[in-house]
Amino acid sequence: MAAADLAQIPDVDIDPDGVFKYVLIRVRAAAPSEAPAGESKDIVRGYKWAEYHAAQRWGFRPLGPRAARAECRALPIPADIYDKVSGEMQKKGYDCECLGGGRISHQSQDKKIHVYGYSMGFGRAQHSVSTEKIKAQYPDYEVTWTDDGY
Repeated sequence: MAAADLAQIPDVDIDPDGVFKYVLIRVRAAAPSEAPAGESKDIVRGYKWAEYHAAQRWGFRPLGPRAARAECRALPIPADIYDKVSGEMQKKGYDCECLGGGRISHQSQDKKIHVYGYSMGFGRAQHSVSTEKIKAQYPDYEVTWTDDGY
């Protein structure tokens, strides 16, 4: 899997309007691969259908990405954003790591996107990275971020 293959994965896929959860995910070619170790890209995914991440829904405290994923997979509940996206990526030969999450307020009529807060299950994403990717996808929008809020 080459860097060109990673480039085919959209950097940003978020719902067109509303307030919703999001995660920042690092995608890399699954080993063994032709891709050099460390070749990866970060992607932003956010959807309204993910009202709560799985760990939140069941009242778990923040455990870090690996522990949260392990607990989430053990529960008989619908998949959260990370589980859905990582499952799709694994079918295409990629490994994923959740770097954290938060919320996005997308006001399409006003052309504004605000990134904030944190994920109870995965911790806070580096919102500055997420907003740079969103700005590239939505160049005519005002895109802001803060670590404040939930």
